[in-house]
Amino acid sequence: MSKQEVFKKELEYIKDKDIKDSLSLMINKIPDYFFVIPAASTGKYHPGYAQGEGGLVRHTKAAVRMAYELFGIYKFPQRTKDLLIMALLLHDSVKKGEEENKYTLFDHPLVACEFIKKYKNELKISNDDVEFICECIASHMGRFNTSEFSDVILPLPKTPEQKFVHMCDYLASRKVININFDSENNIVDE
Repeated sequence: MSKQEVFKKELEYIKDKDIKDSLSLMINKIPDYFFVIPAASTGKYHPGYAQGEGGLVRHTKAAVRMAYELFGIYKFPQRTKDLLIMALLLHDSVKKGEEENKYTLFDHPLVACEFIKKYKNELKISNDDVEFICECIASHMGRFNTSEFSDVILPLPKTPEQKFVHMCDYLASRKVININFDSENNIVDE
């Protein structure tokens, strides 16, 4: 299965062709390890569905699905929704770096932004769109923006869109929320 096929359903949420094409390009650039590692090595901060092989993919799918469901009450313009989906799909894309490190990088939101910006000339979206996506990704950790193991202080979400991305990631990380996946790691609709 290709990397794009893994996120076929999530790509269908996007209406704008240029955003969809840009996200497809970035999905193909995501390091291979992303598709097999758990969302967290300890299991301390993520629910059961995000553990084990492919857990980070399931966490990402859950965060995108949270957004899709919440778009019914958060009335963003369609283009903004598409960019938010792109931000959520890429928020943990290089969680262990572009070259796989042993551990999660605390500054992975900033590393993800640099990763995206490296390919901005290949994307079919504007530099403003790239900045918007990166600002949402950079602040996706919300109040968990410091670590005793790092001198980096991640930005806090400020705009409604940044807060939305943080909320979707946060909800996808809660152990009290169970999401059912089928054998192809797609979320099962109730």
